[in-house]
Amino acid sequence: MPDSGGVQPVRGANQGDSQVRVYAVAPRENADPDEIVDGFLEAMTSDDPGFATARKYLTAQAARTWKPEQSITVLTTAPNRDLADRNADPDNQGRSYPLSGRKIATVDGRHAYQPFSPAAYLQSIHVVQQPSANGKGKEWRIDSLPPGLVLGEADFLRNYRSVNKYYFASGQDWVVADPVYIRQRQDPVTRMDPVTQTVRALLEGPTDWLKPAVDSSFPSGTELRKGVTTLTPDDQSTLKVPLNGKADLVGGEPCRRMAAQLLFTLRDLTSVNAEQVELQGSRGQALCRLGKGQATDEFAPVRNADRDENPYFVDEHHKLMMLVGAGKEARAPVEQVPGPLGKGTLRLGSVAVDRGETRAAGVGESGRELFVSSITTEEEAAPAILRSKAAKPTDRLSAPSWDGRGNLWIADRDPAAPQLWMVPDGTGDPVKVRAPWLTDDARIESLRVSADGVRIALVVSRGGDTTLQIGRVQRQSSGDEPVVSVLDLKPAAPRMESVTAVSWAGPSRLVVVGKEAGGVQQIRYLQTDGSTSATSVLPGLNGVTSVAAPYKGSVPLIADSGNDGIVRLVPGTNWQPVVKTGSSPVYPG
Repeated sequence: MPDSGGVQPVRGANQGDSQVRVYAVAPRENADPDEIVDGFLEAMTSDDPGFATARKYLTAQAARTWKPEQSITVLTTAPNRDLADRNADPDNQGRSYPLSGRKIATVDGRHAYQPFSPAAYLQSIHVVQQPSANGKGKEWRIDSLPPGLVLGEADFLRNYRSVNKYYFASGQDWVVADPVYIRQRQDPVTRMDPVTQTVRALLEGPTDWLKPAVDSSFPSGTELRKGVTTLTPDDQSTLKVPLNGKADLVGGEPCRRMAAQLLFTLRDLTSVNAEQVELQGSRGQALCRLGKGQATDEFAPVRNADRDENPYFVDEHHKLMMLVGAGKEARAPVEQVPGPLGKGTLRLGSVAVDRGETRAAGVGESGRELFVSSITTEEEAAPAILRSKAAKPTDRLSAPSWDGRGNLWIADRDPAAPQLWMVPDGTGDPVKVRAPWLTDDARIESLRVSADGVRIALVVSRGGDTTLQIGRVQRQSSGDEPVVSVLDLKPAAPRMESVTAVSWAGPSRLVVVGKEAGGVQQIRYLQTDGSTSATSVLPGLNGVTSVAAPYKGSVPLIADSGNDGIVRLVPGTNWQPVVKTGSSPVYPG
């Protein structure tokens, strides 16, 4: 660095192109084994049709059996190729090259992403000599290799993107997001464009984790008509989707539900502007049509999602307040809500507002009692609908959360009797939620349930670690009593050493406050499958204890930042103070 002299402007370097493409190069004649291994690892990151060039690095047998579509192993960086271990092949029939790295995720054949805490990855590639094509010599080729693709995270995110498939909540008329990964461009194996890949993934059915809680309206065995690799809307913005014979007899409401699944699934793809979908049978006959607006009105998990949501918080007097126009003004005006939780005598510690913004649930200042009341009309305070018996306030009730059907969720953190509760419609008798993982050493610090009511985000502490888990909500009937379970917890932020707060930020996205190992507190977006990207980190903010995000992305995030009070983050700006003193900021849900 210079320590003297004048200051002069310099032209900034251009940012790297996120859509850069890698073109595979075939092995050169008489390439040594190091070049063969390095060339193959590079060729795996390309879009080469059928991975034809990558297969040229393999023996004929290995080229036939290698299935790059079988799985993807994602490492923090491209795999390290170590020097050949000559002792591993004492007969000198070939050479074995160790591959190493830090594994952070896998993607299975159904496109489902599974994250891990970074762990050692150790595999090997074996090369042998075989007769060259002209029969005049020998060439080194790979005869043994790890299954599927092995990619560094940067190459994975360059080649693949996350999209949401949509299925119906079991027995219900609203859809649930199921995130998967597809190729950014044409798929090398199927030759399908991204739209066709996405439709094909939808027809394959839900991922294994979500399958027990959702239904698909497509008949079993339904596929795209053979040979379809491109789907494009016509000049009327209608996307015609040709299906095989399994769908020929479907019509009426089942067909409309199929079309709704397609419309919700395709809306994440900016490359396709489909205002309506037409499903076609095996002979090209029209089965049904459905428009985007109809699908939203009839099948969206939040039916009034077009309106802007209002943020709420608890003020210094422990009353429920609403921020009016928080997305437009530098200092949003504050209004005290009607009813016992706002203008009444109840003193609150935490709150949750229902999706319709007509009712709120509040936990009393002591954390012992849960109340529900109107926030649009004045009324007397109703009796508490749930009480905790824990001795310490921090061991009592968590902050509550509403799903999109008006059911209320809350955790009792009493060490003597930890329990997860659901209150049907916010007014019925509380139902004990079956949670076999909730044992003496596990404690729910906070929870947020999705709008569709099928997934729940849980901040769970166990053995000194505080992690973010996603649970699947399953419902059954047993006589007159509903049976509700939260099962199959999976990590949503395995690279975070500790998690402080979480909020839903759309159908399958979360905003999370936490720390990575050896790092500082950060706020970032994560998918519910645990995947992330370099662009998901939000501007830093010190001392965040809670965060809230709207269902729609156009309204700002809000957070409790301790000394700075309630702050907001308008897209494209930095954090701004809104209210000097307050806590428990929430959006509806």
